Amino acid sequence: MFTLRLSRSGTTCDGASRRDFLQVGMLGLGGLTLADLFRVRAAESARGQMTKSTSVVWLWLGGGPTHIETFDPKMSAPVEFRSTVGAVQTNVPGIELGGIFPRLAQHADKLAIVRSFAHRNSGHSGGTHWVMTGYDFPPADNNQPAVKPALGSILSRHRGATDPRTGLPTYVRLNGIYADGPTWLGSAYAPFDVGGNAQRNMTPTIPFERLENRRSLLQTFDQLDRTIDKTGLAAGLDSFDTQAFDLLRSRAREVFDLNREDVRLRDRYGKTGLGAQLLLARRLCEAGVGFVTIHHGGWDMHGQIAPAMRNLGSQVDRAVSTFLEDVHTRGLQNDILLVITGEFGRTPRINPSAGRDHWAPLSTLALAGGGLKMGQVVGQSSEKAEVPKSTPITPQDLMATVFHVLGIPQDLHFKDPTGRPTPMIVSGKPIAELV
Repeated sequence: MFTLRLSRSGTTCDGASRRDFLQVGMLGLGGLTLADLFRVRAAESARGQMTKSTSVVWLWLGGGPTHIETFDPKMSAPVEFRSTVGAVQTNVPGIELGGIFPRLAQHADKLAIVRSFAHRNSGHSGGTHWVMTGYDFPPADNNQPAVKPALGSILSRHRGATDPRTGLPTYVRLNGIYADGPTWLGSAYAPFDVGGNAQRNMTPTIPFERLENRRSLLQTFDQLDRTIDKTGLAAGLDSFDTQAFDLLRSRAREVFDLNREDVRLRDRYGKTGLGAQLLLARRLCEAGVGFVTIHHGGWDMHGQIAPAMRNLGSQVDRAVSTFLEDVHTRGLQNDILLVITGEFGRTPRINPSAGRDHWAPLSTLALAGGGLKMGQVVGQSSEKAEVPKSTPITPQDLMATVFHVLGIPQDLHFKDPTGRPTPMIVSGKPIAELV
């Protein structure tokens, strides 16, 4: 929450000071404030831990997107296995995508499609934990909390919680995903939650869907400015509190205000939904945010997969193709890596309800940018898209590839709560074809 309860004097009638009512950038995690994050960042910088400024946009297709209707259509397989939405030829000879991606097909030269991504947990939470953290944790499917830190939190711990140039958080989530937190790394490295408490700090009382309402957004900031200036509230705050105020009063409003973008570009993305989130993610990365997660759900398609895929697929097709065009136009293709994945794939054979069920032995993964080698398919699946035909790419390999892009050492380790040095990666290697 962002609380400003002011009195004419330094204390209220119950003896509380004005500082007791000032909570700048509260994350709702053990009382941690944005000013605390700046202090953490300063400490990390003093230890010389500054690294690359590359960024990741993690597009999570929650529910388990089918690998067949998206990136591995298998049109030569028997009808009960092949893509129910057909296939489309891309601008890279020999590469086909599912028929729901006609726009994205024209940007295949900017994509790397991984057709051998696999793990062994076909539960929603268990599969999510494995892909989000690189580690299997079967109790996740029994509603147990995550036990390993997510990639964004690892980056936040490695780089520091905020960007030194802009004061923006290193790790931002536009909406939540299970296992996207810091676990034992500590709450200082939790994602800055645009869709929850943290976003209400930035634009008090305005939900994410109304960010495009420029008048409401600016009126909120202006009211905050007038309150602070009239009361002299900021006088006497230390440098980190002041930095937090500066973020709330200047840079943050610029980055989060999508109306600063050309209306024609916003129309291409789509002014709401996934398109608006990807546009915001690009703006955040360009401003210094290192890791942005987007959860675009609805992919748990046990029945009637074809119409459901056409609906969701068209949203992804428009938003992602525009994102790729935008990133390349702005010369950011080496600075921002887009990862498109979910907790698992779907069963190769269509079920009696014309859908597909959970299937971790072959899962969905595509990447774009980040200075990696694009315009290719990595790995092969079996003839009916059941399992990898080539060496499997694992969640730890994906993790290692993201580390490579972000400049995180492959042998990075931190001390766990028992004081034991714990490696973040134990077996993964960057995907050789990409680096």
